Amino acid sequence: MNFNTVKTRIFFLTVVMLSGNTDAQSYKKTDSGLSLSAGNLAIEVKWYGGNTVRVMKYPVGKSWVKNSLAIIQKEQQTRFSVSENNDVILLKSDHLQLSIDVKTGKISYRSPSGQELLKETGSNFKPFNDVGNQTLSVSQSFQLEKEEPIYGLGILQNGKMSQRNTDVKMIQNNTWDFIPFFQSVKGYGVFWDNESPTQFTDTPQQTSFSSEVGEGIDYYFIYGKNADGVVAGIRNLTGNVPMLPLWTYGYWQSKERYKSQDELVDVVKKYRELKVPLDGIIQDWQYWGNNYQWNAMDFISLDFPDAKKMIQDIHDNNAHLSVSIWSSFGPMTHPYREMDQKGMLFNFKTWPESGRDVWPPDMNYPSGVRVYDAYNPEARNMYWKYLNKGLFSLGVDSWWMDSTEPDHLSQKPEDLDTKTYLGSFRKVRNAYPLMTVGGVYDHQRETTGDKRVFILTRSAFAGQQRYGANTWSGDVNSSWEMLRNQVPAGLNFSLTGNPNFNSDIGGFFAGVYRKNGGAKSPVFQELYVRWLQYGTFTPMMRSHGTDVPREIYQFGKKGDVVYDAIEKFIRLRYSMLPYIYSVSHDVSKNNSSFLRAVSMDFSSDKNTWDINNEYLFGKSLLVAPVLHAQYTPEKIITTDENQGWNKDNGTKKENQDSGIDFTQNKTVQVYLPAGTDWFDFWTNQKHSGGQKIEKSVTLQSIPLYVKAGSIIPFGPDVQYATEKKWDYLTVKIYPGADADFVLYEDEFDNYNYEKGAFTEIPFHWNEKSKTLTVEARKGKFNGMIEKRNFSLLLPGGQQKTVNYSGKKINVSFK
Repeated sequence: MNFNTVKTRIFFLTVVMLSGNTDAQSYKKTDSGLSLSAGNLAIEVKWYGGNTVRVMKYPVGKSWVKNSLAIIQKEQQTRFSVSENNDVILLKSDHLQLSIDVKTGKISYRSPSGQELLKETGSNFKPFNDVGNQTLSVSQSFQLEKEEPIYGLGILQNGKMSQRNTDVKMIQNNTWDFIPFFQSVKGYGVFWDNESPTQFTDTPQQTSFSSEVGEGIDYYFIYGKNADGVVAGIRNLTGNVPMLPLWTYGYWQSKERYKSQDELVDVVKKYRELKVPLDGIIQDWQYWGNNYQWNAMDFISLDFPDAKKMIQDIHDNNAHLSVSIWSSFGPMTHPYREMDQKGMLFNFKTWPESGRDVWPPDMNYPSGVRVYDAYNPEARNMYWKYLNKGLFSLGVDSWWMDSTEPDHLSQKPEDLDTKTYLGSFRKVRNAYPLMTVGGVYDHQRETTGDKRVFILTRSAFAGQQRYGANTWSGDVNSSWEMLRNQVPAGLNFSLTGNPNFNSDIGGFFAGVYRKNGGAKSPVFQELYVRWLQYGTFTPMMRSHGTDVPREIYQFGKKGDVVYDAIEKFIRLRYSMLPYIYSVSHDVSKNNSSFLRAVSMDFSSDKNTWDINNEYLFGKSLLVAPVLHAQYTPEKIITTDENQGWNKDNGTKKENQDSGIDFTQNKTVQVYLPAGTDWFDFWTNQKHSGGQKIEKSVTLQSIPLYVKAGSIIPFGPDVQYATEKKWDYLTVKIYPGADADFVLYEDEFDNYNYEKGAFTEIPFHWNEKSKTLTVEARKGKFNGMIEKRNFSLLLPGGQQKTVNYSGKKINVSFK
């Protein structure tokens, strides 16, 4: 008998004695789970509610206390049963069954009815020296069904919807944001709770997470029954979604970069003169001056001589300002000096490398810029101190937190040895965005509840949805392939529980178009308009990029095809604000999602399982953006986000203007999911689901459909989100099935809604009786609309206008 066998038997005996049970058991039961050993493997299973379990595995004889950065939920006392038969322990709650092989330690998961959901195939540990800390590299593998699609993993630029047959090193970078979580069309999800660089590998044989550093294996299994249930489960573990201000759902204009306060304010004024709606303007980097003053979080540049007046001018024009802030500081800044004295700055290469604003970097003048230790609570306090003093106190409305992955240019293995407040950088690498974004959110919440936190950020980790953040997909290039990639990237990100996603409309690196006419080039115009139409149906509609300015007036004037297409979709966005804000409430209150993979709502239709080019926006609108060039040549452009800065990517002037007519009809193929009928949004034509159809479009339209059994409110024509009250709304009813919708309103930009200051007006369509019921208003808040009109409209043209004062009314359309 070897030593390990003796050790194991001693452990078993101890467990039996502690349990107080006279029967020989190989486990110890607690109120929230059980523990056992299998060979050299110690296993803990803990319930986090009836449908979620945490599994921890580590070498026998080792004690392990894990402080997760993502998980905020605690284990819960849960009613469950335990039985043991033939070396298999069976755990049952009302919602989930687990069986554990006491010889191998392998766990399998089943639904309450006995359907197999997932099973482990192996656990692996290897000794690892993490900068003197003797720890482990850990791996866990699972077996999926052959045809089973899985979704999630973060923002991936691989163009795939299902992430089967994916092999990727998960380490945060500019355009790939990683969250070690996937969910299956079978209604379960797996969260691998490890913050270190992790290899995710899926093959027909097995699916695995392998992390560089871990005291043990630590993952959560969630059985939500469907995609919404899984999203609710991961948010229950990692945090719910706060409401964002209404104005964040309007149109945002940005560029790299506005170089003076006059230029910035003039853009806002120009939109007001043109009467094109606008709610947000963004000031990108270098308002602080040179690179030695990098991220001073202060308007030091002489081109911004009176920042307070500039912000007031923007506010006087009924717009909001977001300002770029970074995770790093130049050596001539106050934050740098204070943090440096306390050892709160890292030493690896980051952006910008040179003190001169030139490309390629002139390393004769190194910038000295360094990333700060966001894992350190004192450093996060210090960060906010300077942010509050230099920007928030002036009235800046929101934060564009750039480089939150953070920029790590050299990617040398020894860089991961860098010491942080929580151990090696390697140990906590992927959670950096969570810590730096969370620091700003928490501090602003502590400072005031009168202004909701809104953060636009370039990177994310599990749990970031709790911090009022919308993540954009990084410095992607201006190409059709990259536009196509954004659709599944945003959908998979949403399926990790993070509902807020956007991308640079038009793509960031547009150098290839600069010397070919820029915004006047039909080649760029077509790409830009199609990207903007896609952006209309994402949680944030934001135009941004370098090389080619993107303001609407750069594309022509009113009456021009391209200009009119841009204005049309900006106005469409504003008309949908009552719908969008109500969906936001559904996301926050009921764990719903803005961007919904078609399989979320139509999983019984296998044709939807791997659709990567259309999706639902909310639960009613089916969006099929045009993702291929139809009028101009489709250029294939390759850019590296770290190497592509200010490159032209081609200088030859091409004559691409001749013969292009954006008003010509083109066709796009669309799949309409089975199980319901669909109404063409533009024509109200009705189609049966479960078929592909050809849709005729021009540059000014995309395929857009409404699910039968939908109710959608549309708001007034406005120049900014809160210009007019929603006292007269057009409510479109799409019959064919019973329908429900809750119109939500609150004070739009504070946290009083958390104290109950909001209203809900439920609408119900009864298909059989052809009756719309507007239920009694629930709730109240200061300034709410007491009396209003609803113009009710059916696709066939029937229209009725009703007065509503908060009491239940029924309207018959028979």
